[in-house]
Amino acid sequence: MAAWYIPTMRHVIEFSTSAREELVDITARVRDLVARHGERCSLCALFAQGATAALMIQENWDPNIPKDVLGCLRNLVPRGAWLHDEEDGNGDAHIKAGIVGPSEVIPVEDGRLMLGTWQNIFFCEFDGPRRSRRVIVTLL
Repeated sequence: MAAWYIPTMRHVIEFSTSAREELVDITARVRDLVARHGERCSLCALFAQGATAALMIQENWDPNIPKDVLGCLRNLVPRGAWLHDEEDGNGDAHIKAGIVGPSEVIPVEDGRLMLGTWQNIFFCEFDGPRRSRRVIVTLL
């Protein structure tokens, strides 16, 4: 049986966040990595490190979309109503991160992300601000 070898490249995007809850658009940074290193790749896998963070592909043309997303999640998962809050007061952040999820996979063609016209990649901060947040970018 022949062994398959899939070449991968792994990069880390590191940044800080400035609010308890915010959506940080990281599209330009991911596009730059894919343009520089992903010419022969067909997939870009993204993973947010941290139990209170997530990733989301969403519209960025209308600045109200991120506000609406955060407002919706606040209504679904209110702060201060969870057993984990007795530990460190961020039970809602864990639940929101679990609902949204820590990863996204985007097709790549000719060194370009195959996002739709209005799609951008957002890091979702639910327990900030943080001096250091990391997204692992794996190009396959």
